[in-house]
Amino acid sequence: RPPRSCPAPSWVSAPSSCGPMPKRRGPQCDVAAFDSILDGVRSIYMTKVRPLEEQSLVQHFHYPLLADCDFEARPMVLLVGQYSVGKTSFIRYLLESDFPGMHVGPEPTTDRFQAIMYGAATRELPGNALASNPDTPFYELSRCFGNAFLSKFSGCEVPSL
Repeated sequence: RPPRSCPAPSWVSAPSSCGPMPKRRGPQCDVAAFDSILDGVRSIYMTKVRPLEEQSLVQHFHYPLLADCDFEARPMVLLVGQYSVGKTSFIRYLLESDFPGMHVGPEPTTDRFQAIMYGAATRELPGNALASNPDTPFYELSRCFGNAFLSKFSGCEVPSL
């Protein structure tokens, strides 16, 4: 017996009946309403993206939700390399001075992570203090990496950045 033929769905038809391609929609927000690109990105994230992230519980299994301090944070640079290749000397050259927590020697001296930031005065900051302050971009480090990481993490503020 021959197989029964089923009629094709309505969306499967000759190209001539499809009509023209739909036009792309313009932006859904008034670009002129924002003072800067950063304000626009923050607003779109807080009103459109963050509610979706909260609904899908993304902060519990992937990454923490962004806060206002994440948008205001300065860019960061990570220097990684073997010992005695000049990482600390490079930072000293950029700062044009020594910085708290700096160790230079012929043997491996740096077994820590150090955040160097601008501050009104030179001072050293323990990693726990940086990770517990919600106004810093390091706020979620304790939750993500635990106390073992924080014992190897410190920061300092220097006025010459």
